[in-house]
Amino acid sequence: GGADFDPTGCSDAEIMRFCQSFMLELHRHIQPDIDVPAGDINVGAREIGYLFGAYKRITNEFEGVLTGKGLSFGGSEMRTEATGFGVIYFLHEILKQAGASIEDQTVVISGAGNVATFAAQKAVDLGARVVTLSDSNGFIHDKEGITSEKIQWVRAHKEKPGSSLVAYADEFDAKWHEGKSPWQVECDVALPCATQNELDEDAARTLAGNNCKFVAEGANMPTTAGAKKVFKDAGVLRGPAKAANAGGVAVSGLEISQNRTGRSRSRAEIREDLCEIMKSIHEACLEHGEGEDGIDYARGANIAAFKKVADAMMAQGIG
Repeated sequence: GGADFDPTGCSDAEIMRFCQSFMLELHRHIQPDIDVPAGDINVGAREIGYLFGAYKRITNEFEGVLTGKGLSFGGSEMRTEATGFGVIYFLHEILKQAGASIEDQTVVISGAGNVATFAAQKAVDLGARVVTLSDSNGFIHDKEGITSEKIQWVRAHKEKPGSSLVAYADEFDAKWHEGKSPWQVECDVALPCATQNELDEDAARTLAGNNCKFVAEGANMPTTAGAKKVFKDAGVLRGPAKAANAGGVAVSGLEISQNRTGRSRSRAEIREDLCEIMKSIHEACLEHGEGEDGIDYARGANIAAFKKVADAMMAQGIG
């Protein structure tokens, strides 16, 4: 359900018309029991609202066919925060398994969207020191630490058309690095939360050389194959995206469940469920990823996922 439409510089009305036109074709291919799209890059609450409104007008159905909807028309509490919070819950389990704690860890984060800022928020809440965020123009390095108040400023600032994080450097006396990525900054934990293939082999070598010990992927497939090998050879524990950023999909599932039952659940209930889901994902990765050479979370995630599908196929007589 993706599109190559570039919303940069478009008005709200233009984006709305595109969403409505797009749904004229997309509605044929989605249903609650077939395919349920969710937001991603450039698709947030506004776009989901336009898409869902168009779907209702076309089909005359009010059903859970999209997730990330507004709370007033079938959305779930914590859907916006889910992916970022889930990354930190998964990281917490990795650290606990390694005999460490997130408290006082220096954390480098890429991105400045929902995943990055909510991961930063939860990390700060748990006592970590977050020192970077980035956008397509470069990154900011705040040696004093990015606080909750600063994260709120970033969210508000990024709502402005054409905004750049360069303004953060002036606002909070931080350092701006034009056209660069944050992986050169010394840290204990790296969280790539921006986009695919953003962390390459050279960046991985730099991180490992600067004693980074843990990586949790907030974006989808943010590390290249070469970077993964560097991390493995260096003994850096990496939580792969298919596990670490599953919080968004998990709460989408909870949203679908709420749409089916017609019962809205509280923020506290959703948060508790999300935490337990990320914990169970970590346990599954651990069960299948432990070996004589240590823990390989990517291997564990792949085996756990394959086994779940294979067991279901065999039980249903498909195998």
